[in-house]
Amino acid sequence: MNYRHAFHAGNFADVIKHLVLVRIMTYLHDKPAAFRVIDTHAGAGLYDLTSEEARRGGEWATGIARVLQARFSDEAYALIAPYLDIVRAFNPQRELTAYPGSPLIARALLRPQDSLVACELEPVARKHLIAALRHDPQGRVVDLDGWTGLTAYVPPKERRGLVLIDPPFERKDEFEQMAAKFATAHAKWPTGVYLLWYPVKNRRATEALAAAVAETAAAGGEGKCLRLEFSVAPQQSDGPLTSTGLLIVNPPWTLADELRTVLPELERPLGLGGVGRYRLEFPKS
Repeated sequence: MNYRHAFHAGNFADVIKHLVLVRIMTYLHDKPAAFRVIDTHAGAGLYDLTSEEARRGGEWATGIARVLQARFSDEAYALIAPYLDIVRAFNPQRELTAYPGSPLIARALLRPQDSLVACELEPVARKHLIAALRHDPQGRVVDLDGWTGLTAYVPPKERRGLVLIDPPFERKDEFEQMAAKFATAHAKWPTGVYLLWYPVKNRRATEALAAAVAETAAAGGEGKCLRLEFSVAPQQSDGPLTSTGLLIVNPPWTLADELRTVLPELERPLGLGGVGRYRLEFPKS
């Protein structure tokens, strides 16, 4: 699978991933001590939804565009509003023309004492990311392969924070590599929060990844790995991505209940040709 993000920015997978990212960072705000966000495959930072790539796929129209227009209960909206407010801040004219990637969403939630390390190896994407962060002293962009960065930057000096692992899945062994590199990073920093994104196309590969990550996380005790999958339509083997997955290691204790509040209310606006569905569980190793 080739997941070039310019074609998919703002789609349903981004909505789910970035909502969880915001909820985790909001939880990290509960303590005044500084934290660090490490984004291993950061991308370009900001995506033009009027570009040829975005228009060709048009996935944002059935993703973030629908969520911005949807009605939510007061309880669910209170949880999703911080994420939507960040997206709106990049669209001040109220017309949806831009979508922020994970490094800019993370940057929006950094306090003065917090920091961001964003790894991006592809030259054009890295150039755009540097421009998007405007040489921000709290946001460091490094010319480094994400898998190398994953193990090089943990543990951070702050000893608090989040690692987002969101590779493009251009290689056939990406699932195996994710499990192995995560295990190495977790051995160095077992108390960090890890957010691993994966596409759900090959059920055997996703089940193996979840089992491997859960087994690694189990060294910290039960409930240390939360698995979320969200589907907008049945997945066809040769069709576009319709199911997305997240593994959250050391999840905030509030996160599962927050997702049980929000996810049912995202099933209808994000569903394609019907209502979407989600799966939320603590997998066994």
